[in-house]
Amino acid sequence: MKPMKPSARTSEYLAKGMIWAAAMSVMIVLVAIIVYILIKGLPVLNFSFLTQNPYNMGRSGGIASTIVGTLYITLVAILIAVPFGIGTAFYLAEYTRENIITRIIRFSAESLAGIPSIIYGLFGFIFFVIYLGMGWSILAGGLTLAFMVLPTIIRTSEEAIRAVPQIYREASYSLGATKWQTIIKTVFPSAIQGIVNGIILSVGRCIAETAAVIFTAGSVLSMPFSLFDSTRTMAVHFYILASEGVSMENAYGTAALLIILIFVVNVGVNLLVSRFINKNQKR
Repeated sequence: MKPMKPSARTSEYLAKGMIWAAAMSVMIVLVAIIVYILIKGLPVLNFSFLTQNPYNMGRSGGIASTIVGTLYITLVAILIAVPFGIGTAFYLAEYTRENIITRIIRFSAESLAGIPSIIYGLFGFIFFVIYLGMGWSILAGGLTLAFMVLPTIIRTSEEAIRAVPQIYREASYSLGATKWQTIIKTVFPSAIQGIVNGIILSVGRCIAETAAVIFTAGSVLSMPFSLFDSTRTMAVHFYILASEGVSMENAYGTAALLIILIFVVNVGVNLLVSRFINKNQKR
């Protein structure tokens, strides 16, 4: 007797069940990690923890200087990477046809995306810290992180721009708009959701990065006051406290604040983008 094959409906149910189980497994692991860290870390978060500088190697005090250092380095990296990344994406998607130059640019971006962060850190240490004489500083760390997140911004922005229907461009040209006016008034507003998603991913990577930052920004506990001051980010602070067993209590508090900060950035930026899109649709 020939073995009975499952019907098409049975196969579909099995496939859906496997996909659903895989998705739920990922969600359960993610939720478990977040809940565990928040349970351990939220009791540590209070006003003094957020406003005092760490001292005694991080055993005592708060994390005020690490919060400021994280925000400074992330801001420097994003301010540098976003214009270059979006500009490159528009160049690849709108101003060139597929040729050897575009293939080289895309290959370079994809190669940069695959480089481990420790290599970026070594590059930043040799080039920015030593060769350019910046020392361990916010500027050196921000420049290194800008190089690191640039491929993400380029690829996500290019895909978002290419996803805009061609008919939008043709309608704009038929009304007498120039190439630049079409990009600014038609393509960019339509692609902004995808572009912002790439920027959010880059912000999250900057906030959570450790290896590249240790080599370029240092790990000083004092409050930074200029771009040329060394600093310690929250991710580096958490890594040092946990790996060296300095204070697991403060490490969990730092990790909880990192999760909250990334969540706030994601929700806040998405709300702003949604308002921007709705405002443009009403015009």
